[in-house]
Amino acid sequence: MHPLARAALGVTAAGVVGVGYASVVERNLFVLRRHTVPVLAPGSRSLRVLHLTDLHLMPTQERKIAWIQALAEVEPDLVVNTGDNIAHPESIGPLLRAFEPLLGVPGVFVLGSNDYFAPRLKNPALYLTRDSRRGSGRSRRLPTDRLVAGFASAGWTELTNRRTRLTVGGVDLELVGVDDPHLDYDRYAAVAGPAAADAALTIGVTHAPYQRVLDAMTADGAELVIAGHTHGGQLCVPGWGALVTNCDLDTRRAKGVSRWWPGAGGAPSSSAPEGAAYLEVSAGLGTSPMAPVRFACRPEASLLTLVPRDA
Repeated sequence: MHPLARAALGVTAAGVVGVGYASVVERNLFVLRRHTVPVLAPGSRSLRVLHLTDLHLMPTQERKIAWIQALAEVEPDLVVNTGDNIAHPESIGPLLRAFEPLLGVPGVFVLGSNDYFAPRLKNPALYLTRDSRRGSGRSRRLPTDRLVAGFASAGWTELTNRRTRLTVGGVDLELVGVDDPHLDYDRYAAVAGPAAADAALTIGVTHAPYQRVLDAMTADGAELVIAGHTHGGQLCVPGWGALVTNCDLDTRRAKGVSRWWPGAGGAPSSSAPEGAAYLEVSAGLGTSPMAPVRFACRPEASLLTLVPRDA
């Protein structure tokens, strides 16, 4: 065989193996990421916050459902759900079954674009451009009302452009959330205002971590902001990381815990000023059924242990 033909065959074989791994293996390698976040007042008891996002659940994904059910074993004090739960009109029942062991835990939620609209086929090259939102909000509507009602009937609090207070584990929390910024549904002005002085901690909750939302929440005094949406880049380069975030967040913050402050923009987290908030972005548990692959970016949930600032 000619050397060039042999090389081409090798590249093709490697590509087939890579796609097979990304579509069959890695997208089902669910992992629980654990982070310690020092945001509570000295002397406070710690809190365990389970963050779930971007399930994009299809009705037949029993492996994902069973893995989520087992998360009850970590005994969280609070569940935060940042949206994009479903990918099919028949996913509500399976979704609530997945969450059933957790629905007795205090919880809050916001919605993502794929809680409103079914996924649609999209040119993946758009994610590398400023046109990545093209076509968002134009596909078939999903049963959003049933989704919200299912969570609300279990006692979870909706934070769609809302602010609320919860006492969790004896700790008084203020939570402020917005509807999905990726669809321009966020209305932060409706909930804007200084963080409550009598709350132990103010937490911002958003599906998509657009800078305008992060800036507004942290300017008002939120010390922790929780978000999803990015899929951690979904297809990452080993040793480099994410190439895209599908929003205006820089790729260094595509997943994990970093620091944010008003105007942080592309500044590295290491340059955070004193008093900067913590930002946790989860890579989430799913993919669009139109692009069912993950590479160098395992699907994940996050367990945040909130501890005193002097810990």
